[in-house]
Amino acid sequence: MSIKNGCAAALALLCLFFAPGDACAQATDAPKVEVGVQFSSLTLSDNFNTTQPGLGGRLTYNLTDNVAVEAEANFYPNESRFRTDTTGGRAAQTLFGVKAGKRFDKFGLFAKTRPGLVHFTRTQRVSGFIFEDFDGQTFVFPTFRTQSVTHFATDVGGVVEFYPSRRIVTRFDIGDTMIRNGGYDAPLRVGGGLERVPSSITHNFQFGAGIGFRF
Repeated sequence: MSIKNGCAAALALLCLFFAPGDACAQATDAPKVEVGVQFSSLTLSDNFNTTQPGLGGRLTYNLTDNVAVEAEANFYPNESRFRTDTTGGRAAQTLFGVKAGKRFDKFGLFAKTRPGLVHFTRTQRVSGFIFEDFDGQTFVFPTFRTQSVTHFATDVGGVVEFYPSRRIVTRFDIGDTMIRNGGYDAPLRVGGGLERVPSSITHNFQFGAGIGFRF
């Protein structure tokens, strides 16, 4: 089953299971603390648009019925098939930010902004070059090093919540996780020495589906 099909199946199952007709959630006086678990998928645009599936947890504190602060952590256990200068290996993510919107009787619509960090265990960078002469011609072969890196990231997007009861919330997140890849030094192919590769920002689609318990 593909990641997209898996997300659709999870969405359908959660909607069927947590949408009873006698839901009694209220739009006002929402419980202050929510603890949740979720499925998360992160599609890395600079890693040939590979999608990493993962699991995570979330802690939310509702300042008001319409504004909340929350922290989230996700772990993506699969080794990436590709390694680039900025991504590769297994990924882990931590986010902390604000969710704001409108809470209705049985559902809520919110926008979110959550800065944080994304860590990759095995990126691959060129560490130097080997020059070999064959029949009067010089051939250049790169050498590589593997290292872990941590990037700053910001998750911006939307949230849809459903309230089958006062104490249970189901949640679906869609967002753009903007990852800032810091600059680094890379060896020059000609003449030796190093050149500075500038920092850049990539846009990466992230989806989440989960359930939370409110206290």
